[in-house]
Order: sequence, then structure tokens, then C-alpha cells
Amino acid sequence: MAEVKVFYDRTGNTLTVWFGNPEDEYVCEETGDEVILMKDKSGRVIGFERLNFSVETTESLKVAFEAATA
Repeated sequence: MAEVKVFYDRTGNTLTVWFGNPEDEYVCEETGDEVILMKDKSGRVIGFERLNFSVETTESLKVAFEAATA
């Protein structure tokens, strides 16, 4: 299984998810829905950042993943 990296910045109110190598980031693209896609040189999406993301301070952030077959 591939490694997925999830970062929550409470101060900046962002949630960043990498399912590719962050060092391969070549270009970013805004979707207009407060989501930024990070892409590698071949244009493949390797991560995304959700802007204005927040979790109540009394809640913990839980992340669940489900694998899908192509």
C-alpha cells in the first residue's frame, strides 16, 4: 500500500494530503472550491490542500481511507 501523508495546520486552517512524493511537486492548480491540486511534471495529481479547513478545538481529527480499484 502506498503511503499517504496528512498534515493539518490549525493556525493556517489548511489540510494537506500527499499521496505522492511532495518533492515531486512541479505546479499547483486552484480548483475554485478552496482546493489546490499539487501536480508532478507529467501533470499527475500527487496531493491536494483544502483551504479554510478547521476542526472544533474539542474534536480530534480522524482520517479514514478506502482503496478503490481502477
